[in-house]
Amino acid sequence: MDNVSVVRIFTLSGINETMNYRLTIFSLTLLYYCVILFVNISLIVIIILDENLHEPMYILLCNFCINALYGTTGFYPKFLLDLLSSSQEISYGGCLFQAFNMYSFACSDLSILAVMAYDRYLAICRPLHYHSLMTKRRLSQLVCFSWFTPFCIFSISILLTSRLRLCGTNIQKLFCVNWVIVKLACPGTDTVLNDVISYATIFIYVSHGFFIIWTYMHLIKKCVKSKEDRVKFMQTCVPHIISLITFLVVIVFDLMYKRFGSTDLPQSLQNFIAIEFLLIPPIMNPLIYGFKLTKIRNRILGLVYIKRKSPRKK
Repeated sequence: MDNVSVVRIFTLSGINETMNYRLTIFSLTLLYYCVILFVNISLIVIIILDENLHEPMYILLCNFCINALYGTTGFYPKFLLDLLSSSQEISYGGCLFQAFNMYSFACSDLSILAVMAYDRYLAICRPLHYHSLMTKRRLSQLVCFSWFTPFCIFSISILLTSRLRLCGTNIQKLFCVNWVIVKLACPGTDTVLNDVISYATIFIYVSHGFFIIWTYMHLIKKCVKSKEDRVKFMQTCVPHIISLITFLVVIVFDLMYKRFGSTDLPQSLQNFIAIEFLLIPPIMNPLIYGFKLTKIRNRILGLVYIKRKSPRKK
């Protein structure tokens, strides 16, 4: 039993400072979560139902939206319940699952962005070979890679964390985070394997980042030479770049704060910094792609036009 945690319940104390405004925060959070669900589900349904959108770029976008639903569902329902509850507690198993959800969501986002960058590289830099290289089988493999890689990595990470004997139950955050749970380990507990997995994960996803940068360097070089390629780049790559920049700014800012940030900041500001990646990308990405990608924009406008026209016929 020495290696088994005796902790069964964690307390999420990050919410304490906001309890005076909990009804206001609850209403705004519920509205915001409903908007996230609406825009992402709408985009998913449009892509699934329209056969003209059954292309690699749109299938990857569909996965992007599904991942947004996966990540936000791991946080918002529990947070909304906590706002209405007098005690903000979470079970040991529930906490480990939420930590897995948060990490795998963020890393799946980066994996999907890397696959989307590869797709745009083939479409613009190697257009004659695009359809022979980006086959249905290759696309399926890339989609599986973007989902199963983070799932496997963080399954191992969470399993290692579950072996630790813990001596604390207080998590000063709005949701469970794996490294915070590891920090609750009793003095003298061996966490070397956890550190190894953490550094390996950082290396893998930093490599993703370098791959995306390398891809866009080639895309920009290619587009400078051709007006047609510039138009294609502006139509299909700009939303991807905006999504990438948004994701990187949010994640890097969060990581820098965790590493160098002051604990003297108000708890409400610390909470906002911690949940930025659950606030901005899930709603910004579908809106950017919905308005910028011509086929999706035309499809949305077509649906709106039909709805406006149908009452007149009656």
